[in-house]
Amino acid sequence: MPKALKWKFAFLAFLLISSVVLVLPSFYPNTPQWFKKYIYQEGLKLGLDLQGGMHLILKVDVDQAVRNAAQLAAQDLKDALKRQGITIVRRKSDNPDEILIAVPNKSSLEKIKEVIEKDFPNLVIKKIDDSSRFPTIALALSPKEEQFIREHAVEQSLEIIRNRIDQFGVTEPVIVRQGEDEIVVQLPGIKDPKRAIKLIGQTAQLEFKLVDDDANIDLGSLIRKAIEEGRLPRNYTVKQLNAVLKGQIPRGDKIYIMKQVDSRTGRVRNIPILLKDKTLMTGDAVKTAHVRIGGTYNEPYVALELTDRGARIFEKITGENVGKRLAIVLDGVVRSAPVIREKIGGGHAQISGSFTHEEAADLAIVLRAGALPAPVKIIQNVTVGPSLGRDSIRKGLISGIAGAVFVMIFMVIYYRLSGFIADVAVLLNLVFLMAVLALFQATLTLPGIAGIILTIGMGVDSNVLIFERMREEKALGKPLKAFIDGGYDKAFWTIVDAHVTTLITALALFLFGTGPIKGFAVTLSAGIIINLFTAIYATRWVYEWLLYKNAIKDLSFMQIVGKTNIDFIGKRHISLAISAVLVLTGIVAFVQINRGAANLGVDFAGGTMVQYKADKPFALEKVRQALAKANLKGYALQEVPKEHILIVRVKKSVATVGDIEENITKALKAGLPDYHFTIESKTEIGSTVSKELRRKAIIAILISLAGIIGYLAFRFNISFGVAAAIATFHDVLAVLGVFYLLNKEINLLIVTALLTLAGYSLTDTVVVFDRIRENLKRYRKLSFAEIINKSVNEMLSRTIITSLTTLIVVLSLYFFGGVVIHDFAFALVLGIIVGTYSSVFVASPIVYIWHKGKAPK
Repeated sequence: MPKALKWKFAFLAFLLISSVVLVLPSFYPNTPQWFKKYIYQEGLKLGLDLQGGMHLILKVDVDQAVRNAAQLAAQDLKDALKRQGITIVRRKSDNPDEILIAVPNKSSLEKIKEVIEKDFPNLVIKKIDDSSRFPTIALALSPKEEQFIREHAVEQSLEIIRNRIDQFGVTEPVIVRQGEDEIVVQLPGIKDPKRAIKLIGQTAQLEFKLVDDDANIDLGSLIRKAIEEGRLPRNYTVKQLNAVLKGQIPRGDKIYIMKQVDSRTGRVRNIPILLKDKTLMTGDAVKTAHVRIGGTYNEPYVALELTDRGARIFEKITGENVGKRLAIVLDGVVRSAPVIREKIGGGHAQISGSFTHEEAADLAIVLRAGALPAPVKIIQNVTVGPSLGRDSIRKGLISGIAGAVFVMIFMVIYYRLSGFIADVAVLLNLVFLMAVLALFQATLTLPGIAGIILTIGMGVDSNVLIFERMREEKALGKPLKAFIDGGYDKAFWTIVDAHVTTLITALALFLFGTGPIKGFAVTLSAGIIINLFTAIYATRWVYEWLLYKNAIKDLSFMQIVGKTNIDFIGKRHISLAISAVLVLTGIVAFVQINRGAANLGVDFAGGTMVQYKADKPFALEKVRQALAKANLKGYALQEVPKEHILIVRVKKSVATVGDIEENITKALKAGLPDYHFTIESKTEIGSTVSKELRRKAIIAILISLAGIIGYLAFRFNISFGVAAAIATFHDVLAVLGVFYLLNKEINLLIVTALLTLAGYSLTDTVVVFDRIRENLKRYRKLSFAEIINKSVNEMLSRTIITSLTTLIVVLSLYFFGGVVIHDFAFALVLGIIVGTYSSVFVASPIVYIWHKGKAPK
């Protein structure tokens, strides 16, 4: 064997063995300890839909959010009045929602009222008491402002928690509003739940305050004396400490606790420290935060980059207080209090304080994501089962494997030996892809599996392209080695162009998308890169080895579709008219979806969540069957296995008809007479797809389309890029329109299916375009219409074979995958049919019309 070929197979063997090592823990959990210790211990992580995970219910303290807003408004009022020459003093009020201020004299009352009415519409004067020497004014937030804060505190907390979890690295969490002041968070495959809980619940209120070193007070002595006299308990809180020592510390000061960790022993000391109560700068001034290593002991610290306004404030603070200590306070605890050596410009600061790397990383995350507007409290923490249900996962897995086996058999029958080589390549694709996902600890979910299905389809398509090129080269009378090399060489750029355009889409979805869109993008991106390697190189090395061994004398292929001569351009008026109807229906569906008038799933519409407690373990499949028998639709089911809890989410449109829990309870009694289900709770829930997620998804899609148009303009012509984008939009809208007409539910699974078919359609279109470009150079005497027709006819066999192989897998999912993924599979079936149609009858005619029937130069 030639040395170069030996190295190629050695490299392939290395990749295969490494991949098996990476994937083994996923399929064989009882891997020996020595293997986990010395080789690899991680495996594939599964998402909530496939394995379940941590289920948290958080309660947002909206009352505290109102009080926080009131305190900020009071401080702003105090500063505004000071600029007017009026000094006010805050007084303690018996009502926590009330702001009580004392004014210097009665004559200033009118001016204060004028400032409040003019500049502070969010405040209302509740009472004025001018009976004493220093009149007092009782203020409160206006009812409208208070209602606004209460409503937005939960929404803002939800988005901040979502950002923290995204940065923490949890793939595809479920985060949804429940009731008036609760948030449900579900996290798959969490290994350090305590850290996750701390990260989610941390308020992250960052403040910069001056240390009062001029007070010359021995806090330690004062505290010891108060404890000895019984005025202060030994395990005192900061609140108790300030209340007991109120008359012994300067007015305008407050005692805080500074945590100090001994870097050698790890012992934590709580040291009382006296600070000026005035906050000089808050976390709003922080633009971003990152972990850095430095200092005397090379310890982690958090480097802050400030906003332009924050930089100006920080420069002013440090310039005016050189030689003083500046305390950095996080959630009421002083993390560090360094001495200001000089004025600091440039918009950079740092927080140090004996952090572990994990603590510093988490602090950077919460500072980047922003502070919660109000404290959150965890009121429930349980483990839930897979949202798809174990029954659906089992059926989906079996049907998917069956479909793949059918495709492999078909490839061997149709392409003989070459088909077998293609099957091996697809299996290699799958092993390599699983290994990459395990290596980067990606979370595998149903959208991720959809990405895998698409990459398998692209893998088969790449091999079909090569084999059809081999057939053409063989028909020209070339010998065995020449037509094999010709097949690979001529298919090379077609395969690259198809994969690069899909990769652009995947990267845009990964960079700008969130949740299930990102999960889909991860598997698709990895799959595309792996598929390029196996299709273009790995299979070719096999042929090189077979030729070296003289193991093959010829290659034979079956042929279902022979040479055709269909006038596709001549039929463009009919096809474009059909497309216009499909697109118009899709636009109507899209508008209705945005209006909330379509059959939206609970993911988009929100609705009601009913929680049941069963008297013994139950099977989710039986519950699903019981609800189906009662003709109940629009439900999402989940279980808490150890607690025997059933969670039923009902979408809003269903929730408005009849008594929800009564209908479900009746269905459970009728379908499961041996079980007793008791209602534990019923609450309103919001959509899991927030406005922010929708906005990011739209941005991702628009950027990907711009990238596709740009790449195809560079490789082909701007008209090809625009036509590909229009054809992709056409396919998505067509499927959306059919779903709308059939009144099928549109949920996150369907969105995943639409993304999958967009990638499939794009690949199909680019392959046809590549042949048009090739024939433009080859047949200069033919008209543009003749070149397009010839190109499409030449690619018709490949188009039909690719569509057929992908349809086999998807139809298997449709018929045998179970009720949960039935509509998902149906959307993919429609997508493959429409995508095949558009690559032939839509994309090419658009290019023809763009150039007014003349070949582009």
